[in-house]
Amino acid sequence: MGETESGGAPSAGRRTFLKWATGVSAVVSGVLAGVPGLRAFVSPTFRRPVPEDWIKLGEADLFDVGVPIKVDFVETINDAWVENRVLRSVWVYTEDGEKFIAYSGRCTHLGCGFGYEKASKQFKCPCHQGVFDVQTGAVLGGPPPRVLDRLATKIDGGNLYCAYKTYRVGVAEKVEV
Repeated sequence: MGETESGGAPSAGRRTFLKWATGVSAVVSGVLAGVPGLRAFVSPTFRRPVPEDWIKLGEADLFDVGVPIKVDFVETINDAWVENRVLRSVWVYTEDGEKFIAYSGRCTHLGCGFGYEKASKQFKCPCHQGVFDVQTGAVLGGPPPRVLDRLATKIDGGNLYCAYKTYRVGVAEKVEV
């Protein structure tokens, strides 16, 4: 009988407890909902720069001199909680077996894959007839707005590596995506 007063209404102690329980629940809910939102808002200021990802292309001694070689690899891309795997290509060229040039496998016009034509010794994009020089990546014909995207290379332990990056296509300046 200590739960209600004479009219059947809850006692003052029970009312106080319910007020406190409701207030604590509201604060806990606000914190649980607000912390991830605040973290998402503030986290870009504390984000560290992404280190270059060096992709192993193969043993440096096995690349033919004077002939570009296409090397395919799979890149894992994380977008929030979604993880995708994308097939990428790099063209590797060397004139002496010691200094290497690596080009992104995407045409700078619309991002199509291009190939090497042995007869003319040029890179050719089949989509819109883009033509590139093998040694410099310079545009020799067609609509591409700039030279092929050249990637950084290094040799470590006898293996050739490149720092793969994706660049915006269809624009004259080289802009990393």
